[in-house]
Amino acid sequence: MVVLAGAACSGKSRWAAERFRTAEVVSSDALRGAVGSGPADLEASADAFALLDQIVAARSKRSLTTVIDTLGLDPERRASYRRLAREAGLAPVLVIMNTAAALCRERNRQRDRPVPAPVLTDQLRKISRLLESAEEEGWDQVLIIDQDSGVEVPTDDPALDHDHGPTTLPRIVLQVSRFPWGEDPSGWLRDVALAADAFGFGGIALMDHLIQIPQVDRAWEPIPEPWLTLGLLAGLDTDLRLGTLVSPVTFREPGIIAKTVATLDALSDGRAFCGLGTGWWLREHQAYGLDFPSDRQRLDQLQVCIEMLRALWAPGTKAYHGRYVHLPETTCYPRPVSDVPIIVGGSGERRTLRIVAEQADGCNLPSDQAVLRAKIDILQRHCAAVGRNPASVEITVLDLPVIGTDREDVAVRVERLRGRTPAAVYATRHHAARAVDHARRYLELVELGVSTIFIALPDLAGADDLARCAPLLAALHQG
Repeated sequence: MVVLAGAACSGKSRWAAERFRTAEVVSSDALRGAVGSGPADLEASADAFALLDQIVAARSKRSLTTVIDTLGLDPERRASYRRLAREAGLAPVLVIMNTAAALCRERNRQRDRPVPAPVLTDQLRKISRLLESAEEEGWDQVLIIDQDSGVEVPTDDPALDHDHGPTTLPRIVLQVSRFPWGEDPSGWLRDVALAADAFGFGGIALMDHLIQIPQVDRAWEPIPEPWLTLGLLAGLDTDLRLGTLVSPVTFREPGIIAKTVATLDALSDGRAFCGLGTGWWLREHQAYGLDFPSDRQRLDQLQVCIEMLRALWAPGTKAYHGRYVHLPETTCYPRPVSDVPIIVGGSGERRTLRIVAEQADGCNLPSDQAVLRAKIDILQRHCAAVGRNPASVEITVLDLPVIGTDREDVAVRVERLRGRTPAAVYATRHHAARAVDHARRYLELVELGVSTIFIALPDLAGADDLARCAPLLAALHQG
C-alpha cells in the first residue's frame, strides 16, 4: 500500500501515473469527479473519501497493490492506512513529494481553479513537518521525491548495473511446455525455435510427458514426444542448445536414453543436453502401461541411468563393470560429439541432491531465492561429503514468469491466466512484471550461483510472443 503525501500541484498524480496502473491508483480528486461536479468540487469530498476508504479496504482484502492519491496530510488517516495495510499483510509505504514551493505555486497559477494561496502555504508547511517526522510513524519505507523548478520527476527505468553486478551472465533457455500449434505443428515449432535463436535465447528445452500436465493445459492438448521433436529442431540453422527438462527414467530404458541423446548430439553438432528426473505423475504411467515404482526405486533407477549414460558415451568398446551397471560391451555409435551435460531435475534434500553431488553435471532447482539458497547449501554439504568441488556442479533453475510489455499488459495477462487463483497470489507466484524487472531478478539469481535459467512462459502462443522477452535478453547482455 503506497500512500502519497504532498501539497497541491506537487506532482503526486503524475508520479503515480508513471509508475502504476490506473486501476491501482485510488484518487480523491477522481472520486470527487465521480460523485460531484468535478475533481475540484470540495462539497463532494465527504462522499468521495467514503468511497475511497471502501475501495482501499476492498483492494487490501484481496492483497492488491493500492496507491492512495490524496494530499496525505492528515496523520490520523495515514495511521489508519498503515493499520489496514498490516492487517492485510501488505507493506505500507509513504511517498512524500518534496517539491519546491515556487514550483507548486507556479503550477497552481496555471490551474483552471487554483488552490487559495494561504491554503497552499499551509499544505507546504505540513509537508515540511512531515519530512522531519515521517521516519517515526512506522512505515516500512519512506520515499522522498525531490523536485525543484529545474528538475522534473524522472520517468525512465534505471539501467541495470553491470559494473557492480555479477560478471558472468546467465544462459537463458526457453522451455516449451505448451503447443498451440493448430494445423501446422512442424511450422509452429520451427518458427518458435528460429525466433528464440534470433532474440538471443541460448537453447530450447522440452517437457517430457505423455499427457499434458494440469499445471500447463488440458489433458487433450498436444504434448509431443520430445526427443523426436528435438531432432526436428536440430536440423534448423541455429546455435540453440537442445534437450529435455526433464526426462523421467521410468519412460525409457537407460540404454535407449543413451542412444537417443548421443544421436541428437551428433545431429546437432554438439548442442545436446540431457535432463533426467524420477517422474512424478502416476496417471501418465498407468495410461501408457508403464510401471511406477516407489520413490526409493525410482531414485535407484536414476543412479543406474546416469551411470549407464557415462558408460555408453565413454571412448572405446569394451566391457564395463561399475557400481550400479555391468555391461558386456559399450558399443554405442554415434558417440556424442561433445561432453553432454546431465542435469538432474529435483530438489529432494536427502537423496536427490546427494545423487547430483555424486554423479550429475548439474541440477535444476526452484527459482524462489529463499528456497534456492537452502537447496544450494544442502547440495554443497553433499559435495563436501563426497569430496567434490561444489563449483563443478552447474546450478540451473526453472522459472515460470509472466512477462508484460508494461504494467497494464502484465495485469491483463495475470487476469487472463489466473483462473480461480487470486490475482495477487498468481502474480507473486509467477513474478508477474515487465521484462526489465525480470532481468534484475535473474542477475540476483546469478549472484547466488545460477548459470542457466530455463523460462517457461505460461501464455506462450507462438513465435511472435517471444518478442516480449527481447528487452529481458537485451538488458542482461547490455554493456
